[in-house]
Amino acid sequence: MDWVTLSLVSALAQTSRNAAMKSLGHKLDEYINVFGRFFFLLPFAAAAVAVRGVPAIQPSFYAAVALFAFTQTAATLALSKALLYGKIGVVTSLWKLSIVWLVLLSYFTLGETPSAWGLAGILVALAGVYFLNVSRARISWWEPVRFIFSDRGLRYSLISSLFYAPSVVCFKWAAVSSDAAFGTLGTYAAAALLMLPIALRRSAPHFRQVPAHWKGFAGLGFFAFVNSYAQAEAYRLTLTSYVESVKQTEILFAVAMGYLFFRERERLGEALLGGAVILAGLVLVILGG
Repeated sequence: MDWVTLSLVSALAQTSRNAAMKSLGHKLDEYINVFGRFFFLLPFAAAAVAVRGVPAIQPSFYAAVALFAFTQTAATLALSKALLYGKIGVVTSLWKLSIVWLVLLSYFTLGETPSAWGLAGILVALAGVYFLNVSRARISWWEPVRFIFSDRGLRYSLISSLFYAPSVVCFKWAAVSSDAAFGTLGTYAAAALLMLPIALRRSAPHFRQVPAHWKGFAGLGFFAFVNSYAQAEAYRLTLTSYVESVKQTEILFAVAMGYLFFRERERLGEALLGGAVILAGLVLVILGG
């Protein structure tokens, strides 16, 4: 399977995973939700390793796993706080800056240099996502930037974007140092171990409610695994920034799901315009890749 298809599969699975997290978030809290996202992925990743076998593991794998656990946990917790304190459209718009940090970080750590077409596509896709988020939130273009130092939600969003970029680099590092299945299993096992004491401290009463929501957590784990596995395979084939740019289609899948399943038809014209800009950016990324 080519990297574009893998990236689109990852984006669709990520949208489904986020829908499952949103549903569980209304019933539990963000700490058990984040832990569940990490932990319930593991049985599916373990099954994939059992089918494919344990690969040759390079020594750098263990450092990648440890760094991923820290950066991914920090990014996810900061994003959950950002969504708690800020408007989702504003928070998401600012969080998408993570792809800019990723282009810079992957250049210095992985030696990844996007072509001129690829870089143009990344920026066009980012502009489309930014437009779509701010228009749906009914805010000005400059609001996410204007309030970055005065709004607690936006500060958390910026922190999350800064941690997300190195987590992507570490995830690719782990996948290249082993394979997609074992890299997914190792990184998220470490993240679950790191998150467990935090969840126990902050959300102990909710652990008793997990069996009552096992179907929701099973769905969350499955979609989280598909997202991560497809993402890892795509990372092994091309630049991380290209994969993340194609994954911006996540917001189009989210709009489509809202339209089809939840009757969310408000401002559909702007969603289509933003989607057209994103798709134009993806064409440039594909040409560059």
